[in-house]
Amino acid sequence: MKYKTTWTKKEEIERNWYIIDVKDQILGRVATKIASLLIGKEKAEIVPNVDCGDYVIVLNSDLVKLTRGKEVKKMYYRHSGYPGALKETRFDEQMKIDSRKIIQDAVKNMLPQNKLKDQRVNRLIIYKDSEHKNSAQKPIEIKL
Repeated sequence: MKYKTTWTKKEEIERNWYIIDVKDQILGRVATKIASLLIGKEKAEIVPNVDCGDYVIVLNSDLVKLTRGKEVKKMYYRHSGYPGALKETRFDEQMKIDSRKIIQDAVKNMLPQNKLKDQRVNRLIIYKDSEHKNSAQKPIEIKL
C-alpha cells in the first residue's frame, strides 16, 4: 500500500469570516490571535506555500490597551529615506490620529516575512467602533 501526501490547492481553500472585539484587550495578545487566523494555523489543511487563512474583522480599535505604562513609552517610527527624515510618534498620539494603524502594524509585524504577507494583511478589516458593514458574510464571533 502506497501512502500519498495531499497538498491543498488554491481552488480548494475555504475561507471563513471572524469578528474579534478588542475592547479592553491587550494589543499583543489580540494581534497574535488575529495573525494566526490570517495565516490559517488552526486548519488541518494548511500548506506553507499557499495562503490558507481566513478573513478577520476587528471592532473597537479605539479601545485597545497596553500594559505597564507603555502608552507613553511605545514609539512608532517612519522614515522617508532622506537624511534626517526620521519621524516618531508615541502610542497615545497615534491613537488620536488613527487607532486602526496600531492594530494593523502589530498584526503585520507578527506575520511571516514572505510573499504571502500582503495578501494576508489585505484580509484584515478594522473598524474604530462596534458597527461593521460585513454582516452579509455571516462572520463568527470569537471571544478572547
